[in-house]
Amino acid sequence: MTILYVQFALYLILMLGIGYYYMKRTGSNEDYLIGGRTIGPFTSAISAGASDMSSWLLLGLPGAVFASGLIEGVWISLGLAIGAYFNWLIVAGRLRAMSENMEALTLPSFISNRFDDKSGILKIVSTLVILFFFTLYVASGLKGGTLLFAHTFGATEQMGLIITTLVVVSYTFLGGYMAVCWTDLIQGLLMLAALIFCALLGFFAINGSGVEISSINPDAFKFSTGWITAISLMAWGFGYFGQPHILTRFIGIKDIQSVKSARRIGISWMVVSLIMAISIGLIGIGYNAIHPLEGVGGPDGNSERVFLALTSALFHPIFGGLVLAAVLAAVMSTADSQLLVLTSSLTEDVPFIQKKDEKSKALISRLGVVGFAVLAFIISSRDSGNILNMVGYAWGGFGAAFGPLVILALSWRAMTGKGALAGMIVGSVTIFVVKNYISIEGEYFYELLPGFILAFAAIVVVSLLTKKPSEETLKKFDDANAAVKAL
Repeated sequence: MTILYVQFALYLILMLGIGYYYMKRTGSNEDYLIGGRTIGPFTSAISAGASDMSSWLLLGLPGAVFASGLIEGVWISLGLAIGAYFNWLIVAGRLRAMSENMEALTLPSFISNRFDDKSGILKIVSTLVILFFFTLYVASGLKGGTLLFAHTFGATEQMGLIITTLVVVSYTFLGGYMAVCWTDLIQGLLMLAALIFCALLGFFAINGSGVEISSINPDAFKFSTGWITAISLMAWGFGYFGQPHILTRFIGIKDIQSVKSARRIGISWMVVSLIMAISIGLIGIGYNAIHPLEGVGGPDGNSERVFLALTSALFHPIFGGLVLAAVLAAVMSTADSQLLVLTSSLTEDVPFIQKKDEKSKALISRLGVVGFAVLAFIISSRDSGNILNMVGYAWGGFGAAFGPLVILALSWRAMTGKGALAGMIVGSVTIFVVKNYISIEGEYFYELLPGFILAFAAIVVVSLLTKKPSEETLKKFDDANAAVKAL
């Protein structure tokens, strides 16, 4: 146990050291929020993937496969891989070019500038959507840290939650976007290494034991399901187009030419990570039959602990601490990015704060990180839902509210501000209504599927029925779009 404490301490000191290093190199709010658009393709790609996957990759996905077999894991992973690829292909370069041309540092400011929104209503609504769903999203990440500390050190859930929150807040508060990107790079590589080695060691541990995973769980290797369930699970991929913490990586990447190589790096990292996470869920079924895993099976067990339990059983303590640190990395790499987007919306999109000088805004950004983390802490301590469900709600909210809007704003010249507003409202309301009041017996029905479709339709219909964009707005779009041809 002493070795674990030392390894965790060294890892956390490294993260805080990176935060302190970049604090000394962060002069303006633009540096704090998007790193002055200087991040290269490798760091951008891995940090985007790490901030995307969160504790869901190491806890939620293996746990879902352990509990229910491949049905959920395969269809969600397939949808995510396809969605991530097309997000890099369709959105990344265009958003990088247009956001710079329109002098936008955040998603709300891009939406507002894209449609010359003089009233400020687009910025207000988009900011409110971000504040609501991201606070829930950060709370899901903190819950992942709670599981880690409770399982590994025997800490109470409350203490685990406190430690996770303090660590994430500390280096995000200090270094901003640059610290987040570089810590996410380290954490993304650590997550990948942990998944690969855990899957390999687990496979060798049960290989030749005679254990038949399919006999333990007859549904383990089945991934055929009803068409509504399959489409709903794949619809998770739609969420990529509207995730502000991922879109921020596109805004902050060095240049358009870096997008192609970043896409290849990011998708490769993602596909390997998803395959390994699914494998760990299956391996956990077999290993648990030979050596029951503590806190995983049984009526009082939590399937989302399967990765933690396997690492404790398979790895020597010298390496176990590093592997378990990967779970904390998964938590931190998402929570830090989300806190940064939350505070960027606060300083760049709230009118009376937006007008302050750069030093004041940088200070408010740091204080915002603390404030939103405290709010997420409160939600996480009171919400008893599992990580996958919490992530699904926030992911769906962003995907429906912003996904169709971002795609059409970047590609459709005739889209109007009223159409954008209609899309955000319809998407958000649909997510809430379907999540709470609509279900299909015997099928998994993800609220993002109808939310995305209805929001897309609302944007098109309202844009066609309302006044066409001004010549100034059209010219701004054409000028920005000209830079995209370099892709």
